[in-house]
Amino acid sequence: MTETTRRRALRIGTRGSPLALAQAHEVKRRLLDAHPTLVDADIEVVPVSTRGDRVQDRALSELGGKGLFTEEIEAGLKDGSLDMAVHSMKDMPTIIEGGLGIVCLLPREDFRDAFISDRADSLEALQAGSLVGTASLRRQAQVLRRRPDLRVETFRGNVQSRLRKLREGVADATLLAMAGLRRLEMVEVATSILDPETMLPAIAQGAIGVETRLDDDALLALLAPLNHGVTETCITAERAFLAALDGSCRTPIAGLAVLDGDGIWLRGEILTPDGRLHHATERKGPASDAAAMGLDAGEELRRRGGPDFFTG
Repeated sequence: MTETTRRRALRIGTRGSPLALAQAHEVKRRLLDAHPTLVDADIEVVPVSTRGDRVQDRALSELGGKGLFTEEIEAGLKDGSLDMAVHSMKDMPTIIEGGLGIVCLLPREDFRDAFISDRADSLEALQAGSLVGTASLRRQAQVLRRRPDLRVETFRGNVQSRLRKLREGVADATLLAMAGLRRLEMVEVATSILDPETMLPAIAQGAIGVETRLDDDALLALLAPLNHGVTETCITAERAFLAALDGSCRTPIAGLAVLDGDGIWLRGEILTPDGRLHHATERKGPASDAAAMGLDAGEELRRRGGPDFFTG
């Protein structure tokens, strides 16, 4: 089916948070730019309520991990009520089933974490005993590794609600992805930015992926011009690393791949939730070996951590 013969608007499924909607509208804009025969009315952004968004009183690790933000949206792809879905790639499971797949990645935004506080200029400057609120086990573990004298607590909700909680004094500081702040045009709320040497980001942080049915050739052709090859290579390495560790929201895992000249540089780490134990590794090699490098790095850390690493 071509663009001109579609009988209804293309429906883009997304979570309903302001950030998720901004990401979906970015995909819509890029589709309109790539295909001049499409007009605004040809593409509809459809917010979908997910269990991860509805249940806010428990940590993601207690609810079952990353699929919490994708299950309802993927159901819409499978039954045909949605044509494509826009996801933050750090929320995506490493295995995608049911005839679905990530078919394009937009250019990656800033992958770093932001430190936000009105009590201190940096994580290092927080007073001992200060409370850092974050929903991420990775961030909790990394904070405790650097500052074991701080307290951490689960701090859920979208960007706006987390900032409101911070203003209300629920916590002394929080951490958010710079990519989200940039997409929401809220960079000014960042007190300081943490470079990867200070805090290695989540796997695929800052990357937006578009998921659709793999047997829909028309949609695959429509989305092909949006794919960013450099981002695809880096995310391939990071997700292979994560897959080797069988990682989910239940495990503190971080990783970052960047192009380094003609090759790729991958760094990865695993931590215990209390931050006391930590293993890190890195790989450098040709970009064509991205997946193999990620797999090898993940298997190394899996061996070094041992079977009880995340349960100790």
